[in-house]
Amino acid sequence: MNHDTNFDRAGIDTALSVLQQRFGDRFTRNEGIRREHGHNVSMLYNQPPDAVVFAESTADVADAVKICAAHRCPVVAFGAGSSIEGQLNAPFGGVSIDLSRMNQVLAVSPGDMTVTVQPGITREALNAYLRDTGLFFPIDPGANASIGGMASTRASGTTAVRYGTMKDVVLAAEAVMADGRTIRTARRAKKSSAGYDLTRLLVGAEGTLGIMTELTLRVFGIPEMISGGVCTFPSVRAACEAVMATIQAGIPIARCELLDENQIRACNAYSKLSLEEQPTLCVEFHGSPSSVAEQSELFGEIALEYGSPSFEWSTDPDRRNKLWRARHDGYWAAVALRPGCEVYSTDVCVPISRLAECVEETQKDLADMGLFAPILGHVGDGNFHVLLSLDTANAAEMKRSEEFSARLVERALSMDGTCTGEHGIGQRKPKYLRKEMGDAVDFMQSIKAALDPQNILNPGKYGF
Repeated sequence: MNHDTNFDRAGIDTALSVLQQRFGDRFTRNEGIRREHGHNVSMLYNQPPDAVVFAESTADVADAVKICAAHRCPVVAFGAGSSIEGQLNAPFGGVSIDLSRMNQVLAVSPGDMTVTVQPGITREALNAYLRDTGLFFPIDPGANASIGGMASTRASGTTAVRYGTMKDVVLAAEAVMADGRTIRTARRAKKSSAGYDLTRLLVGAEGTLGIMTELTLRVFGIPEMISGGVCTFPSVRAACEAVMATIQAGIPIARCELLDENQIRACNAYSKLSLEEQPTLCVEFHGSPSSVAEQSELFGEIALEYGSPSFEWSTDPDRRNKLWRARHDGYWAAVALRPGCEVYSTDVCVPISRLAECVEETQKDLADMGLFAPILGHVGDGNFHVLLSLDTANAAEMKRSEEFSARLVERALSMDGTCTGEHGIGQRKPKYLRKEMGDAVDFMQSIKAALDPQNILNPGKYGF
């Protein structure tokens, strides 16, 4: 099933004229602002929208979508601009609806451990707001992404091994659909058997089915104590096997990140660290003082069994925050390690029992193909990222990178994994979606056609 992407230029221009009348100085066609709202955190070509509307309420979003629907004008929702698979590009022009001004916390219910927010609030701003309530929002993709964008890409990150991903913490959403109507997908109750699960249909849809304007989220109690530390291993396989043994032992690890030798070298240079340049696990435990001490000691014993010379853990927040800041700066560290080059970040996820094999074969591929790419990953749930550092002027190197990426996905799929653990499909991975999901993609397209018959919501993503 193919969706019509032949948009009429006259219709788009009419929509933009009406939008300008409706939004006044919150409507702009400034080239610099338009380019900022195209895709800019990857090597994909920037495809800016024709205009940007700055929404400040659900009513603004609904009005903008109604105008666009009346004239069949493409609509792309924008949060913080941190997605990396081309989700924000506007290949057919149209309007970007910027939600960053919709950044309020609307309600907090400590008794229910829920919070309702607008989509433009970032995860760091949300946690700053929640701090005095004794609660925190755990999903941590690294970038200071907006909550709406995280929900739209079904984000996860460093804490997913304990707290889950966005699909696990979004309880309900308010969303503007393709015809401009506003719906609520669920109530605030933590479970329901009423109707189709529209919440999880929208979470991960990358803005192709509706634009979320409010989200009700599960939040968690701030741990009484947090301990963390690093340990090196003789090989990536040994590190992965130590993680698998930890999970099988029932140790509730909160974070478990793998950094290979190249990534450690990059982090040392960029973040002024002095870690050994060997496969390394960064781990964290949450709980009471006695429980985190017990968990840390048990993990240290397992790490020793798999060849780690020592595991030094600490509850000192300054030391821990410095370590995790270095981990979160991993992308920029990779960029800095090879000046003049660009970094192409891609990810896959496999069952944890196949993780060591997948990472080892990936490292061998990189060496055989003459490519330089640090590897880091959320190994507690089988997800890892390859940060290909490329000379974009070198056609042969670029070609090898494309071949490598295809081989990486094929390898993950052969191990019953997925072509993307958390980056999403966007513009770069639709060809792999069909390989992974088969005929299920036809039913996804049917849902898209039913909910957005004019194909105005983020067209060109998911291959639709």
